[in-house]
Amino acid sequence: MIEAKCVSHMPELDLAINTGIRKGSQYGLTWDMVDWEGRMLDIPRTKNEEAIHVPLNEAAIAALKVVHARGDGKGRVFQSEKTGEPLENGRHWFDDAVIEAGIKNFRWHDLRHTFASRLRMKGTPLEDIADLLGHKSLTMTRRYAHLGKQTAWGGVTARSNSHHNSHQRKRLRTTVAQVVVQ
Repeated sequence: MIEAKCVSHMPELDLAINTGIRKGSQYGLTWDMVDWEGRMLDIPRTKNEEAIHVPLNEAAIAALKVVHARGDGKGRVFQSEKTGEPLENGRHWFDDAVIEAGIKNFRWHDLRHTFASRLRMKGTPLEDIADLLGHKSLTMTRRYAHLGKQTAWGGVTARSNSHHNSHQRKRLRTTVAQVVVQ
């Protein structure tokens, strides 16, 4: 439903769900923060007053390419198609789309939780998720990276049936930027 009614805003949604960045950081993005070659967003200051470097998967790159093709590649990434003014947030379309889709109690910030939970379900260590989200503590990350009972049970079963050694864990940690969160 959201895709059908808000097709021009899908890159905003795709970037949010595939990077986990905060709404303020996303709508404050400028093109000079996008490192196309390094496949990274370099955000100089977040809510926590710290810089973060956010890896971009294929879906995030695709979303940015769509937006880039619409404009001149200067200034803010997300701009109004009608006025050319920078967008401050997605409330002008997102809230109505969520209501129309019949989704209760869902906010933009929940996309960040979805990002973290998907990473966790793919086996990404909490420490890596904390780094990606810009969290200072694992306590906060645990609130974001929800696992259902079935997922947690499956993880325990998988670990008992396989031989995870430190080399495999180390390799997993180094490839977290390549996880496709879909």
